[in-house]
Amino acid sequence: MGNYGTSIDEKWQKKWEETNLYKFDENNLGKKLYTLEMFSYPSGSKLHAGHWFNYGPVDSWARMKKMQGYNVFQPMGFDAFGLPAENYAIKTGIHPKDSTMQNIETMENQLKAMGAMFNWDNEVITCNPDYYKWTQWLFLKLFEKGLAYRKNAPVNWCPSCNTVLANEQVLDGACERCSTEVTKKDLTQWFLKITDYADELLQDLDKLDWPEKTKAMQRHWIGKSIGAEVTFKVDNSDLQFDVFTTRVDTLFGVTYVVVAPENNLVDKLTIAEYRDQVEAYKDQAKKQSDIERQSITREKTGVFTGSYAINPINGRKVPIWVGDYVLNTYGTGAVMAVPAHDERDFAFATKYNLPIERVIEGGDSLPYVDYGKMVNSGEFDGLSGKEGITAVIKKLESIELGSGKVNFRLRDWLVSRQRYWGAPIPIVHCEKCGTVAVPEEQLPVELPYDVEFSPDGKSPLSKCKEFINTTCPNCGGPAKREADTLDTFVCSSWYYLRYPDNKNSEIAFDTEKINKMLPVDMYVGGPEHACMHLLYARFITKALRDMGYLNFDEPFLSLRHQGLILGPDGLKMSKSKGNTISPDDYIKEFGSDVFRMYLMFGFDYTEGGAWSDDGIKSIGRFIDRVERILESAREEIGKASNNKTTLDKAEKELNYVRHFTIKSVSDDAARFQFNTSIARLMEYTNAFSKYLSENVKNTTFLKDAVVDFIKLIAPFAPHFAEEQWEFIGMNYSVFNEKWPAFDPSALIKDEIEIAIQVNGKIKAKMNIASGLSEDEIKEAAINNAEVKTFLAEKEVKKVIVVKGRLVNIVVK
Repeated sequence: MGNYGTSIDEKWQKKWEETNLYKFDENNLGKKLYTLEMFSYPSGSKLHAGHWFNYGPVDSWARMKKMQGYNVFQPMGFDAFGLPAENYAIKTGIHPKDSTMQNIETMENQLKAMGAMFNWDNEVITCNPDYYKWTQWLFLKLFEKGLAYRKNAPVNWCPSCNTVLANEQVLDGACERCSTEVTKKDLTQWFLKITDYADELLQDLDKLDWPEKTKAMQRHWIGKSIGAEVTFKVDNSDLQFDVFTTRVDTLFGVTYVVVAPENNLVDKLTIAEYRDQVEAYKDQAKKQSDIERQSITREKTGVFTGSYAINPINGRKVPIWVGDYVLNTYGTGAVMAVPAHDERDFAFATKYNLPIERVIEGGDSLPYVDYGKMVNSGEFDGLSGKEGITAVIKKLESIELGSGKVNFRLRDWLVSRQRYWGAPIPIVHCEKCGTVAVPEEQLPVELPYDVEFSPDGKSPLSKCKEFINTTCPNCGGPAKREADTLDTFVCSSWYYLRYPDNKNSEIAFDTEKINKMLPVDMYVGGPEHACMHLLYARFITKALRDMGYLNFDEPFLSLRHQGLILGPDGLKMSKSKGNTISPDDYIKEFGSDVFRMYLMFGFDYTEGGAWSDDGIKSIGRFIDRVERILESAREEIGKASNNKTTLDKAEKELNYVRHFTIKSVSDDAARFQFNTSIARLMEYTNAFSKYLSENVKNTTFLKDAVVDFIKLIAPFAPHFAEEQWEFIGMNYSVFNEKWPAFDPSALIKDEIEIAIQVNGKIKAKMNIASGLSEDEIKEAAINNAEVKTFLAEKEVKKVIVVKGRLVNIVVK
């Protein structure tokens, strides 16, 4: 790329750093712009093209905003705990702390070579004690408020990673990290009570500037259902259980009930002669994932317990079955089955010859799952829809066997992990005092270095005597530390709050300061975090607000997702496929600006696409061409000045493109449409080339046009722009300049080009004054010299004018 490459990158990066060009002004928060990209995992040794696609274009957006007068805060850090680093350590024998810190150093250098405006003074690294001390503090605050609790529960277990997984970390029944099939295991685990905020998490989505698809995913994951809870008593027993239903209007059609295999009631409900088959069925169900069990297409299975329940609305005895299509984690872990009006119940009843009784009118066949008039429902016959539901709930409430209920699919967040490389949970277990929080003044509970962390299903810290054995903060007696570590998503659930106050050693963050700096104005990252990180961060923000630490309730006002950069073969990049793209070699050859501009021009930012070496070479040629054109322009500007006060035709044409480009780039880049922004710059370049071929130049006008061009390309090619800015003798730095403003009057053309058709076929083009009347346009078209030859002695039947575009002359 001409004279441009890493030497020019290094020159300007050094000057930017020496002059603190991008230092955030903490005393000027009136127009602050908190711009944040999701920080990276330093489990790999280097940044790849996907990282660049996340960070580079967003930095260009932030640079434009800086030139538009915003005080930009754009920090960077590393999400440094987690399984990938630990698995790498197991494979190589290198301690996860050592490999992680080495990887961070490498990635820091790569990020600095990008030439982004990152505020490195505000860096956070989540595996450092000065950060996870406050992650532990956060856990303790949640514990104090009853939002962190410990219980024995069936959990998702990855036999390969040897740790539990949150529901959100299971994809299609497999571990999201290693794709191993997930099983169920009963363990005592720590949970965060995100369900307390389910309704607010759902409602507040409406006020966020987020992609609709992401909001829809969160709505589905939270899964609000409005219905009723109905109490069924067990026949000949003191037992009773509740079921949740959204269709209480079908209660008269219940012909059996189903309890989840893992429900604690199953053993109590099962009579002796059925016990063996129920136990065998429970063992079988443990091998199935929740996804498999909920599949509509999978054959429904179950086993009879031998017990019966009493339908509270009509006193009818119905059999109690165990079925794995019911999940203990949703609703109450038991369902009422209405096979005439539910597809799953219908399939189950058909298989086991259970009664199927219509109680809703409608449809030619069963199951009929829509709403309709109630039938075979006693006093409720003839009621329909909401009317019937309301009446049945009222009846249940009067006999104290049910009530209206709102239910959510969302489950509490499981945060404990049986692995080494994570923040220790700041809890002590004392035989005398029970579960005791570590006092805040004793934080951080540091992660020991010398630990045997080969996974065997047990928490590695439990094997470290120096760590595990301690004294109880309450009674001073012997106690054991909690051996599990925190899910790394806990670390990333609050990092955006630490960035602005990262050196505070007294508190996690200064509330007054953070309330001025937050929420984040623009957040950018992958869509894969829709129902994990993005949901967790929203929950933590709301919890901290309720504790009085924040005065806002959403962490990220605006959100954008970047697409995926694929390998040249069109497949997802992976080392095993040999199709990964490392930025380093390309930057050495072309410079970081060409690499950045190719990512922005070659791909729709939200879609991504396949890498192309030809594409980056074409951008290199474009920058070469821009360099030559600007050099020619400088030579013209250096000649004797021509300071005409009016613009001739050529200058008006360039001025039109100039202001059209300013408007288009400003609008498109603001919407993250970087590819069209650069396309407009290419058009501006063509217009420059055409103007420079003219004989007479207005040098004052030319310099103004050059100045605007360099400003416009600056966010997309920052090093190149600084070099060109210096060449034309302007004061350092172009990023201290105001972003160009377009002149609407320059977009009104004195002349416009229109096409002239004869019988629908284009025969000529001509320029006309923009203010001509329709009759004047018709006359000009008929008298056009080229058109006259086609008309000859033909009779003109009519002339159609499409204003501003064309004239169609219809002849015999």
